Amino acid sequence: MTVYVLAQISIHDRRRYDRYAARFMPVLTRYQGRLLAADEAPVTVEGSWPYDKVVLMAFEDRAAFERWANSPEYREISEDRLAATDGVVLTVQGF
Repeated sequence: MTVYVLAQISIHDRRRYDRYAARFMPVLTRYQGRLLAADEAPVTVEGSWPYDKVVLMAFEDRAAFERWANSPEYREISEDRLAATDGVVLTVQGF
C-alpha cells in the first residue's frame, strides 16, 4: 500500500539546503520514490502555517520508504537538510 511522505520545513541555511536539494532526486529515484509536489509558496487555506516549504513524496509501501530513508546515500545527504532546516516529516498510509 502506498506510503506518502509530507515534509513541512523552514529553511535557515539556504546554501546547505540547496546542496541537499541538488543531490536529492538521484537518491530518491534510486529507491523508487516519487516526488509529487515541492512548493516554497503554498497557499494557506485555513489556519496558520509557520513553514517555508512543503514537499510531498510517495513510496510503494512503508518498507520502500524505510529503505530510502535509512540508505547510506540518503543519510549522507540528509546531514545538510537537518543542519539547514527545521520542521516536521510525516508518513501517511494510502488507501
